[in-house]
Amino acid sequence: MACEATAFARAGLVGNPSDGYFGKTISFTIRNFAAKVSLYEHPEVEIVPSMRDRSSYASIRDLVEDVRAYGYYGAIRLVKATIRKFADYCTSQGIELPEKNFLLRYRTTIPRHVGMSGSSALVTATLRCLMEYYEVEIPKEIQPNVILSVETEELGISAGLQDRVIQVYEDCVFMDFDRDYMATHGHGRYEEIDPGLLPNLYIAYRTSLAEGSEVFHNNIRERWNNGDPVVVDAMREFASYAQAVYDLLLAGRGSEIGPWLNRNFDLRRTLFRMSADNIDLVERARSVGASSKFAGSGGAIVGVYEDEAMYQRLLEVYEGTGTAVLKPQITRV
Repeated sequence: MACEATAFARAGLVGNPSDGYFGKTISFTIRNFAAKVSLYEHPEVEIVPSMRDRSSYASIRDLVEDVRAYGYYGAIRLVKATIRKFADYCTSQGIELPEKNFLLRYRTTIPRHVGMSGSSALVTATLRCLMEYYEVEIPKEIQPNVILSVETEELGISAGLQDRVIQVYEDCVFMDFDRDYMATHGHGRYEEIDPGLLPNLYIAYRTSLAEGSEVFHNNIRERWNNGDPVVVDAMREFASYAQAVYDLLLAGRGSEIGPWLNRNFDLRRTLFRMSADNIDLVERARSVGASSKFAGSGGAIVGVYEDEAMYQRLLEVYEGTGTAVLKPQITRV
């Protein structure tokens, strides 16, 4: 038996990073990039390393550049942790897994550490493969919880539910992580949005700005846990931006959401230390009239552009900066 699963990159359109703080967000999938996992029946459980887990380099300089861009941790830890959490879930639900092993292969085209959620995409694809291979059904609204626990509980990475929800549901989703609702139901309110209601969106990213979200979020989490009113109030404000954009989209006024995206970044800038290059990434887009904010934790931005002429100006303003600009494919073609 063999099976294969795919999970796509994502962009946080608005409201992030309040998803980790009982807030509200809107996200969409970027089908231009994906993580894919394949399982094959095998005598043992074996995980085949990918290029991002390599231990052979052409030179010391090659090793140094690889570590600079991607750090010391590859993707195998994510796969192992997903298998562990899947097994734990099955045990907790009284599900006895059949005695069969597998060989697992994975690959990804998602730019790493630029806020497009490459790690959770790999976890999501791995979980989907395991569910299919062992014929286990995990409720759709619960899958993001399991995926999140892989990173937060097993690997100690600070993260929120937003990435996992959109990668499970796909396309475009409004998420409300109200504390009381989650305590009662065990998950947030997830409402799918017709992607046709979205305005013209672009993505721009620089892999030279790569930095893990576990580094980006840590200080804010501590301040929030300590009840810092600046952080607590900001998270409520981020959530209000998501609600405002959701209301505009449902009213057919998607062309008006740009200023809310700008406010999202401007508020974030008051909370986090940002590199000059990340700020430049945002400000270049605004210089041609487009809105812009981080798609995740830095390194990539998302925004609204008015028409093809403005999109061409976006391409021009990033020329020679090592920045890739693209129109996201949100739904299946």
